Parts: sequence; structure tokens; C-alpha cells
Amino acid sequence: MYRYLVFGLLTLLISTSIAVTSFGGQFEDAMAALNRGDYVKASRLMKPLAEQGEAKAQAELGEMYATGQGVEKDYAEAEKWLRKATEQGNAIGQYNLGVMYERGLGVPQDYAEAMKLYRKGAEQEDANSQFNIGAMYANGWGVPQDFLEAVKWYRKAAEQGDEGALIRLGYMYSQGQGVPKSYAEALKWYRKAADQGSAAGQHNLGYMYATGQGVEKDYILAYMWFNLAATRFPASVKMRDLAASKLTPDQIAEAERMSREWKPKKEMK
Repeated sequence: MYRYLVFGLLTLLISTSIAVTSFGGQFEDAMAALNRGDYVKASRLMKPLAEQGEAKAQAELGEMYATGQGVEKDYAEAEKWLRKATEQGNAIGQYNLGVMYERGLGVPQDYAEAMKLYRKGAEQEDANSQFNIGAMYANGWGVPQDFLEAVKWYRKAAEQGDEGALIRLGYMYSQGQGVPKSYAEALKWYRKAADQGSAAGQHNLGYMYATGQGVEKDYILAYMWFNLAATRFPASVKMRDLAASKLTPDQIAEAERMSREWKPKKEMK
């Protein structure tokens, strides 16, 4: 799984609007509008702040142009604003501009430039940048394929609670890529993702309980995790039904109760 957070191909769209510093009332109003999906108002409020040189506003506006949220999609405008944010050392701008270079959107495709930008973001502990560095090493995009390096960067992002990195790190352990193969370690990272509410993490955890990989086989827990994932992860529906075929009606009722009572342990980044 590779993620382009801004441009939404194969992705988990995670807004850059999370956890930003306020520049005053207008910026807070812009962020509130963005978070509730009023993109036109958000872009109207954000643009003058960006023109005044506020780096985080520039990064937000660049993303809006890249995704067509509140403005007409325009990669040239996206690149302009993201570059302005990047030149001020803004990690979100660096990350998103890196995505544009990686995919050749509005700029020539250039893996080396993408990696340079991701590294700048990673130096500021930006989990998205760390994840993408890991993905580039895992896939050999612009660098020699290196699972050891991929694991290192996935781990950095996973330790910040990044959902995609938790899943990828679990997968690396399940396959023995860059680390000794260990279902117990895979289970640990999938559980961290599942506990945060990740449908992919819940599905993978359910699969491990259903197959007894890294844990004692338990169809009740398998059903519970597949059931939690089913509304957002279609593959889980069939797996839940397969688990149900191994259970009595009372056991299914217990798994359903556990699903209803389950609560995430923390918010995903």
C-alpha cells in the first residue's frame, strides 16, 4: 500500500489541517470552515493570510488547489503556494510538494527531488514524510530497494501513531522484509492500528485470529474485528461470514456484543 495523502490515489486522505498553530481569528475561522467541509469559505479566508506570508496558510491553500477543495484544481497554483511554504521550512508544504514531484503533477516527475523534500519534512518529525520515505525504499522508487531502510522509516512514522505506517510495519514483519519474520510482531503493530480505529488494522487483526498467526486461533475475536471493519473494508464482510460459520449462535451474539462495546483507544494521526 502506498499513500498519496493529498491527491487521494490508493490513499487514506489525512488532512493537513490537523494540529496546526493559530495565526489569529481569521486563520482559526478558516480552519474551522475547512474541518467542517466548507471549502469555499476556507479558501476565501485562507488566501489573504497566505498572501501575507503565513507559511501554514500557504500550505493549506496549496493543498486546496491540488485537490480542488473550494477552488478550481490547479497544480500550478498548488505548486506556487506549496513552494512558498516550503521555502519557509513548513513540513506540510515540503511533504505535499514532494508528492507533486513524485507523481509529476504540475512539475516534472523527479524522485530525487521528492526524496529531498520528504527528508526535510522528516527532519521535523512529519510522519507523512517519514512514511513516504519508507515507501520509496520499499518499492525502489528513485533509490535502490532497501527493506531495512523502509522498516526504519515506517517505524519512525508508526511510533507517532501513523495508521499507514502501523499497517506497513506489521506487513513487513509478517513477510520478513527487512526484519526477521515474526507474526507476534506483526500482530502487535496491527493491533495498534486496530485499537485506533483503522479498518485495515482491524481486518488484518481479525485475519490473524482466524488463522492463528502469532496468536491462538479465536473465531469470536476474529468475528469481532472483521465486524468492526466491515462497514469500511468490504473484504471483511466475507471474512466475518466465514468466521461466523465456525461459531454457535450464542458465540456470534457474544462477538456482536463485543463489537458494540468496543471503543478506540486513541485518535489516529
